[in-house]
Amino acid sequence: MSVGLLAALAGGVGGEVGKQAWTGLSDLVRRPFQRGHGTVDVPVVSSGEAELARLEQAPNDLARAQALSTVLAVRAAVDAGFCADLHQWHAAAKLVRAGDGDVSNAISGGTFNGPTLQGRDFSGVSFASASPLPAASGADTSLQE
Repeated sequence: MSVGLLAALAGGVGGEVGKQAWTGLSDLVRRPFQRGHGTVDVPVVSSGEAELARLEQAPNDLARAQALSTVLAVRAAVDAGFCADLHQWHAAAKLVRAGDGDVSNAISGGTFNGPTLQGRDFSGVSFASASPLPAASGADTSLQE
């Protein structure tokens, strides 16, 4: 699990979508633990709730993000249902933009004869330009003295 992604989501990156992703992870971690069945002894591991809460308190602390990442990996290794749900959550959470959508525009020098569009992720944009005015037929365009 990406430590950077966990820290970014805990810190509120991604706006409403990021908040929803963090809530989804919180809900997933709070689900009852389903240890493997059979005669194999399954070690006692953290559910991740404590690590989740600690990261929420200090989202810039990468050690706390690493601790949560480790606990999630261990829990996924012993809980097949959690593992599948965690992979599904992670695939969706990776789509949250965590600063990689920054835009920097600069125009300098030159002459621009037409629209200039600055920004990011445009769609459905079109430009129409007016036709040049037709020259009047038979008109004298020379200067008269």
